[in-house]
Amino acid sequence: MTTRDTAPRDVAPREVAPRDGAARAAPDRAVTLDVSILGRDYRIACKESERAELLQAVTFLDRRMREIRDQGKVSGPDRIAVMAALNIAHDLLRDKSRHARGDTTPRSASEPAIDGGSAQRRIRDMGTAIDSLLASQDKLF
Repeated sequence: MTTRDTAPRDVAPREVAPRDGAARAAPDRAVTLDVSILGRDYRIACKESERAELLQAVTFLDRRMREIRDQGKVSGPDRIAVMAALNIAHDLLRDKSRHARGDTTPRSASEPAIDGGSAQRRIRDMGTAIDSLLASQDKLF
């Protein structure tokens, strides 16, 4: 999978026809999709057989990043992307842990993505640490 970043625009995720102009490519044939995440355009190459899952991932990530941005606590696309990645990784690891314990009950839609005050504090502390690291990098340029 490859990406190319272009100027930001605030539009929902979208798919553009394969670059080769073929209406339908073979399952393992590489196609190039133009997608938008949080208003930034990316060109992504993938196998035709991965297209649907990739577009689901784009929609999911775009939705999570917009939720974080709309809360107003984190600004800047890089910081929003890091917080989205942390939240998604936290959800994944929690679900893997549940599965390892034999708890296969799916998380309910009403259950928060981050459960408990301790997890909230840890995420907030991680955000603060990321902000300070990024601030020190800004001084380099």
